[in-house]
Amino acid sequence: MHYNDGVVPIQDGVDDQAFKRNHTASYYANRVRESLTTRICKMICAMFLFVLFVVGLVAFILWLSLRPHRPRFHVIDFQIPAIAQGTGFENAQIILNVTIRNSNRKVAFHYESIQDAVYYNEQKIGGDVLVAEEFEQEPKNTTSLHGVLSGATLTLSGQQWTDIMNDHAAGSVQFRLEIMSVIRFQLLSWWQTKKHKMYASCPVEVGQDGLILESYRNKRCTVYFI
Repeated sequence: MHYNDGVVPIQDGVDDQAFKRNHTASYYANRVRESLTTRICKMICAMFLFVLFVVGLVAFILWLSLRPHRPRFHVIDFQIPAIAQGTGFENAQIILNVTIRNSNRKVAFHYESIQDAVYYNEQKIGGDVLVAEEFEQEPKNTTSLHGVLSGATLTLSGQQWTDIMNDHAAGSVQFRLEIMSVIRFQLLSWWQTKKHKMYASCPVEVGQDGLILESYRNKRCTVYFI
C-alpha cells in the first residue's frame, strides 16, 4: 500500500455491521412491557394526586364553612347613678347591659352559667351571675344580658369609693367589666367541641352623670379562651 506524503491513510472496507446492535424479539418485548408498566404507574400516580387534590379542596371548603368564629360581646349600657347623686357607696348600684352576638352561619354556642365582674384599678369591686342556667345560642343570633350589682354583690370599700369620687371630680371614672363562662361550639346537631373557659374583657368609662361615655357604648370587648 502506497502512502502519499501529507495524506492520512484511511482504511477501506470497515464493516458497518459492527456499529449496529443486534436486537432480538425478546428485547423489543421487554421494551414494550417496560413502557406499559411506566405508563400504568404514571396513570396511577396521576389519579392518586387528583383524588388527593379533590379531598383537600373539599376539606378546605368544609373548614371555611364550619370554622367557628368567637362570640362577640358589646357593652350597651353601664352606669353608676350614685356617682352623680352623691348618696354614698352604701346604696350604690352598677347597672349594666351587654349583648352577645353569634355571627356564625352553622355553628351554635352552648353556654354554661355566665358570670360578670367589675374592676376598678384592677381590683374587683363586685360580681354576680348573669345567667344561672345553661343555654344555647343559635347561629346568627344576638342575646342581650342585663345585670345589677348592689348590696352583697357590690363589694366596694370606703377608700375605693373615695378614689372613685376623686376621679369623678376630675371628669370621668374608668372601670373594666369582665364576662366569664364555659362554652362549647356545636358544629352539627350531634357533635360538639370540648369545653372552653371564655373571658370577655370590656373597658368602660362613665362621666360625671354616672352614665357610660358614648365613646364606650357599643364597644366590642376582647374575647379570649384558656
